[in-house]
Amino acid sequence: MFFEAMHPRWQDLLAYQRDLLNQIESELPAEYLPAPNLVMRAFESDPADQRVVIIGQDPYPTPGHAVGLAFAVAAGTPLPRSLSNMMKELRADLAEDLTTGLFTTDGDLLRWAEQGVLLLNRELTLPGNKLWQQFTDAALRALVELKQGSLVVILWGNYAAKAADAAAGASVICSAHPSPLSASRGFFGSRPYSKANSELRRRGLAPIDWSC
Repeated sequence: MFFEAMHPRWQDLLAYQRDLLNQIESELPAEYLPAPNLVMRAFESDPADQRVVIIGQDPYPTPGHAVGLAFAVAAGTPLPRSLSNMMKELRADLAEDLTTGLFTTDGDLLRWAEQGVLLLNRELTLPGNKLWQQFTDAALRALVELKQGSLVVILWGNYAAKAADAAAGASVICSAHPSPLSASRGFFGSRPYSKANSELRRRGLAPIDWSC
């Protein structure tokens, strides 16, 4: 089910990972987060359309919060603390570009995803499986190769930084994680959104409209 849920081009890129994905699926417990139909949501879009990747760790543990996109929650859901800090940094980073009429505090992040921002957790379920990291690293490597230098990868925190090798060949932006424990230790003031847009412009690509 997981393999078939991916966009056909992802299936082509990751055909050699099909057995691993099937193994992960077979080893999951009867109940896990997010819902089975949302696990592969990050892979439903054409990888050729991706311009930026934001790496997360694993799904939110609160039932109803995890929606298959890293850091995102369903529309109307109160923002988890990490996502709230992401929005604070967004306002500070792009205060001159974000208009009050466009910027909201909704956390579904669909506006980002629709513009080619891949919101990818390193582990796609909770409870997790270490094999997920092997799969998502393979996906990141495949995407970097497909995009041939026209990709920005944002790594927040030590766990995401472990994907740096898989991101080799992309433009990588690193900082502390936006969680309450570390946001004040290097996330606030890191300006990831404007840095990502600067990298995209440098490559002749359109910037992301980060307003939510």
